[in-house]
Amino acid sequence: MAKKSNRKNQHFRAELLPSGSYRCRVWDSAAKKQRAFIADTDIEAIQMAREWKLGHEIKKAAPDTLGDCIEKYIALESNILSPATVDGYRRIKNRLDPALLGKSVQRITAEDLQAEVNRLSGKYAPKTVKTSFGLVASVMHKYAPRTDTAVTLPQVQKRQRELAPPQVIIDTFKGTDMELVVLLAMWLGLRMSEIRGLKKSDFRDGHVHIDRVIVTVRGEDGSSQHVEKNAAKTTESKRSIKVPPPVQALVDALPDGYITTRTGVKLSQSFKRLISRAGYPGMTFHDLRHVNASVMLMLGVPDKYAMERGGWSTSAVMKRIYQETYSSERERVDTLIDDFFGRIYGC
Repeated sequence: MAKKSNRKNQHFRAELLPSGSYRCRVWDSAAKKQRAFIADTDIEAIQMAREWKLGHEIKKAAPDTLGDCIEKYIALESNILSPATVDGYRRIKNRLDPALLGKSVQRITAEDLQAEVNRLSGKYAPKTVKTSFGLVASVMHKYAPRTDTAVTLPQVQKRQRELAPPQVIIDTFKGTDMELVVLLAMWLGLRMSEIRGLKKSDFRDGHVHIDRVIVTVRGEDGSSQHVEKNAAKTTESKRSIKVPPPVQALVDALPDGYITTRTGVKLSQSFKRLISRAGYPGMTFHDLRHVNASVMLMLGVPDKYAMERGGWSTSAVMKRIYQETYSSERERVDTLIDDFFGRIYGC
């Protein structure tokens, strides 16, 4: 005997089987057959059918174009992506060909993808093209996994640039309003976002504690928004570093609050202007971390300690999990680096 569904479930019926269980059948238009859902009660069987039908309809109505799928991909990953990464994905979407964005992902071919790579290569640097295609490939793998995404990407050329020696950098910025932020980047190896997130209260017990960053992203209205996060770039980025006396003295002279209120653009422009006068126009603020890494290499600092101090991560699980650092060796490394920069600084 078939049991009729109630008004809410008027499109579903559960029938009593000889076994005593109930079965509710739903037509699957894609497979062109009925799907059966069996449960101990008619209500459970109907509920199972309703949930499948709802999920099936949502899947059928899912965004189909590459542009819509990129937005869906961003939404699905938004809880684990940083605001800067989300902003970067939207910038990538804006540089893609509108015709490709409006095309169904199921109809995009390897030839379409190669044509887009070729178009991008005529306007952007190889690294930008590679990053852009990385997002497109990830989206295609998720929403159209059968599509061939094998394309030929432009070769990324290693950027040749001349970095100013530490002595030149210190001489250039000593006594300026950029001195502290430059020392934090070159001497301690901090990222710009980490420096922007630092407060005077983060300097305590002879160490600076890095667990906050500030990044600038573009809002929906196109305006710049400064976002503060309590989580740094990677798990290795959250760290404490011994503060040398010259840096601590500069921090002590500041009022309470953020170490700097300048935006990333302002910091970059100020650095560029002064370092260019010193004869190094191609150097960027981020290059100060390269100087920091080069000094540690020159001083023979072991990779494990260099990575820990600079907050760099590695894909080698063994190094991250099984290798330990010891307080005595860490203090030796801190002293080695402090002595080097201290001699240049004149302290």
